[in-house]
Amino acid sequence: MSSNLAGLVRNISYEVMPFRRTEHAVLTHVPTSVPLTITVTEAKGLDATLDLAERLHQHGYRVAPHLAARQFLDASHVEDVVARLREVGIGSVFVIGGDAPRPAGPFPDAYSLLQMLGHSFAEVGVAGHPEGHATIPREAVDLALKQKAPLATYAITQICFNATTTCAWAAGVELPVYVGLPGPVNRQKLVRVTTNIGLGQSARFVRKQSGLLWRLLLPRGYRPSRFVRRLDAAMSTVDSNIRGLHVFTFNELHRTERWRQRLLAEVAEWLDVKESRT
Repeated sequence: MSSNLAGLVRNISYEVMPFRRTEHAVLTHVPTSVPLTITVTEAKGLDATLDLAERLHQHGYRVAPHLAARQFLDASHVEDVVARLREVGIGSVFVIGGDAPRPAGPFPDAYSLLQMLGHSFAEVGVAGHPEGHATIPREAVDLALKQKAPLATYAITQICFNATTTCAWAAGVELPVYVGLPGPVNRQKLVRVTTNIGLGQSARFVRKQSGLLWRLLLPRGYRPSRFVRRLDAAMSTVDSNIRGLHVFTFNELHRTERWRQRLLAEVAEWLDVKESRT
């Protein structure tokens, strides 16, 4: 263990999906000290995300709803959402393009929505792609991040199982970077979650994340703790702007929180040993 790993473990946020039982699961298993992002799905629409964000914010959580550019109808729609979030005191959002085949309005990608938002929020997250994008050329993905960076305050990486690749990519990003990784996902739960996303969106998810699903569905195919330790080792070899971890929970919140608490205990034990030796 290193000081890098200790810092990562102490700076973890969760992604949750706006399903019927999500609020109860968050309240039951997740401390209010853990920041949350809330996804938006094509099937449920933007309002489900905003509704859950408002309720969790009222419970004391620091929340960042996903704003999918392709789901906004027009400029007035954007203004209404900004006013709604600011009225209840939500000052953080995560801006994405969205997976809808066709935009509902004049915002085809995250950059166009960011331009419309301006500086409406104190914290604005955007996605980073260490291994590129399944359907967009690498040059276009890199250019998009450079365009979005002045309008954002941090980036969260999409899933990349290669820690060295992630660190090398983060070294070239000026924004603070939070490394996205799957949590300790139950295989049956993952299948149910991808089904609940909605038939069309779920199919696109499977196409884009076939490697992810293969690793998560195989017994012992992926272990989040093992990836975090590999990330720690990779960070010692390159100077990057990685600040923390962002766990894609797939709403497996009980297992995810138990995993985080085990990591925190390991860090506390390591720090105690380190202090006793000095």
